[in-house]
Amino acid sequence: MTTRGKISPLWLNPPAAMGDELRRCLEPIGSYGSGCTIFFRTDDVAVPGYQFARLVDLFRRHRVPLTFAVVPAWLTARRWRTLLEISGRDPVLWGWAQHGWRHRNHAPQGKKEEFGPARSFGAKRRDLLHGFERLSSFLGEELLPIFVPPWNRCDEETLTALRDLGFKALSRSLGARPAAPPGVPDYPVTVDLHTRKEAKGEAGRLALLKELSEGLSRPLCGIMLHHQRMNEAAFAFLDLLLQGLTRWRGARLVHLGNLVG
Repeated sequence: MTTRGKISPLWLNPPAAMGDELRRCLEPIGSYGSGCTIFFRTDDVAVPGYQFARLVDLFRRHRVPLTFAVVPAWLTARRWRTLLEISGRDPVLWGWAQHGWRHRNHAPQGKKEEFGPARSFGAKRRDLLHGFERLSSFLGEELLPIFVPPWNRCDEETLTALRDLGFKALSRSLGARPAAPPGVPDYPVTVDLHTRKEAKGEAGRLALLKELSEGLSRPLCGIMLHHQRMNEAAFAFLDLLLQGLTRWRGARLVHLGNLVG
């Protein structure tokens, strides 16, 4: 099980002016048509801790909805009680979705995949069902019928199984392939705050601001978080981002359950 990750160089020594750059990035957004529907999704949820509690407090303070992508095999009854003590039951603010099964890579080479062609259809379908049943045993009706594949990728067999098992939607990266089947809409993340791949902080800063500007110019913008990879600078930036979005008249802030209806 992995609950922590490497902090991106972007957040190790961000420039003092990054907040001003963010404000300039958000300023023209109100001119983009009728606005933008925005959701935040934090992945790899199951183990409560300081960073999870701080993230919840931040979103609660700004009254911004958040989707938790929960890894079923990592969750225990005790952990769920603690997560619930931290977050409280608030279906307006919180949405809970299934994040794979064990978050384990099965690809022998290339990009990581838990639900890829290296496994049989039966094994993938079984894990999808086991994951949903396990989360349902803890979360009950609070669990959304939404699937978030680890590493934002899965194969066509998995998409077929999702539809057959009654999942109502999934959430991957923008442009993910194969395309989602009819009746199972894909709500993509277009901005990645924490799993940045740039080796230099300056490159990460420019790329992130570009992602935000382009993502918020679309009708739907998904913003992916990994609270285990957040440090003080990352929390400060997120605080400014939430503050800016709540002040923008064109922003409709939701969690994934609101999109599914």
